[in-house]
Amino acid sequence: MRVAYSWDWADMKVQMRILDQHEPPSLTGLPAALEQRHLARIIELHLDWLEKRAGGLRADLTGQTLNDIRLEGVNLAGAVLASTTWLEADLTAANLSRTMLIRADLRGAVLSRVDLSGADLEDARLDGVWMPGANLSEASLQNTALREANLHESRWQEATVNGCELSGARLEASAWHQSKVFNCQFGGAELNKAQFYHAKLQMCHFFGAKAAEINLANAVAQDCNFGRAELPGAKFRRADLTRSVFHYARLTDCDFREARLGGVDFCGAVLTSSLFGGANLQGADLRAANLKGAREMTAEQLLMARTDQATVLPNGSSGPFMKRSGAEKPARS
Repeated sequence: MRVAYSWDWADMKVQMRILDQHEPPSLTGLPAALEQRHLARIIELHLDWLEKRAGGLRADLTGQTLNDIRLEGVNLAGAVLASTTWLEADLTAANLSRTMLIRADLRGAVLSRVDLSGADLEDARLDGVWMPGANLSEASLQNTALREANLHESRWQEATVNGCELSGARLEASAWHQSKVFNCQFGGAELNKAQFYHAKLQMCHFFGAKAAEINLANAVAQDCNFGRAELPGAKFRRADLTRSVFHYARLTDCDFREARLGGVDFCGAVLTSSLFGGANLQGADLRAANLKGAREMTAEQLLMARTDQATVLPNGSSGPFMKRSGAEKPARS
């Protein structure tokens, strides 16, 4: 049976007219410029596949070009979308969960509130996408480009993110609980109030990032570079920051209680009024750091760390820290 379709992109409705007996169209081998009627049919058969209805077929749009297309709210969950091109497309609130988007090009696309949970985005290009509120929970991203993407309030719980480029991205209030993030670039990114609770980060670069009140409590962030980052009010309680670099970072009013700070480079960092109760500072470098007003710091902690004449100690005096000097106690106001 052959069916003719007209496609209402805004309302996502398909209108059908029976023409004659014909086999359903193939979902592969379509021309690069995919016609709307073909796409409408593919999506309808894909919905049948999702609902396990007779005749349903999983959508396979491998290699297709869909630039500037509007598919708000479309359900392509589980579809094969490898090497597709979606430049400037509008996929607002689309369901792309569990999709295969390997090498897909979505630069400049609108993906507000899109569901990409469990999707495979290896080698995908999403530079400059508009993705506030996107769900990337349990997604897999390998060498994915997200430069200057708007990912405000996006969700990354339990995602695996490896070798990705997020420089300049807007990630305010994003949630990364229990995610695994390795060798990623966040330089200059906006991470204010981002949540990395129980996340595992290694060899990630946050140089110059703006991350006020970021939460890395109970996270592992080893060998990461936070040089010159803005981190006022950040929460690092019980975090493992071993060998990470905070060179000239602004860390005022931060919580480092019970954190593992072995070998951390705080050279030139501003740590005024921060909390250090129970933190391990073995081998930490505090040369030229400003610790004025730092609280819950002990003489034993400061003796384990490295200080110099340029260090400002908790009581406001200059270093290096000397045993029994009492300089570990903040000056009373």
